[in-house]
Amino acid sequence: MKLSVVIPAWEEADQIADAVRSARAPRVEVIVVDAGSADETAARAAEAGARVVQALPGRARQLQAGVRESRGDVLLFLHADTRLPADYQGAVEAALLDLGAVGGAFRLRFDQRGARLRLIEHAARARATLLGMPYGDQALFVRRTVLDAIGGVPQVPIMEDLDLVRAMRGHGRVVLLPLDVVTSARRHRARGPLRTAFRHNLAALAWAIGIERKRIAAWVRR
Repeated sequence: MKLSVVIPAWEEADQIADAVRSARAPRVEVIVVDAGSADETAARAAEAGARVVQALPGRARQLQAGVRESRGDVLLFLHADTRLPADYQGAVEAALLDLGAVGGAFRLRFDQRGARLRLIEHAARARATLLGMPYGDQALFVRRTVLDAIGGVPQVPIMEDLDLVRAMRGHGRVVLLPLDVVTSARRHRARGPLRTAFRHNLAALAWAIGIERKRIAAWVRR
């Protein structure tokens, strides 16, 4: 089983090398899809051992560009500010020995501590466990055969991760691995953890009831 890790990035020079290094392992190809960064994102990704390709901005477009360049039997989508655990490769391979499992994700942990951040971590784990809906910052992975069957990464302006998980669930079981990925708390710190979580949950509710995606994106990015 060969694994391809795809990392979309834009202006992530301070983060990208650590993300690449956390993903490197035997039989793993690491592809960074840069959206025209003006900083040293592409150079630092290459120095850390990734293959760098260019794509138009937009996470869904970047992920699909990485899929086209990849050769793995399994695709793992990693945010540039997220770090994989040491034995992530073995955990993914073990989970997919179950032919009923189409893919999965990891548990979320922030790189900073605090009561509000811990509350968000627990809520994310409960959502992923009880509702079967992990988010993209939990390092989603999927079998290539399943990704091909659903037409690739959904090409939408926002919340492609939820679309992808929902489509995956139509083909089998999405598993939550008992390992943590460590993601940066910088966005939660910028606006406040609970306020940021509230905005994300409200956007997810809007997604669930079918509000037009461009409207959700415009509101979230304000």
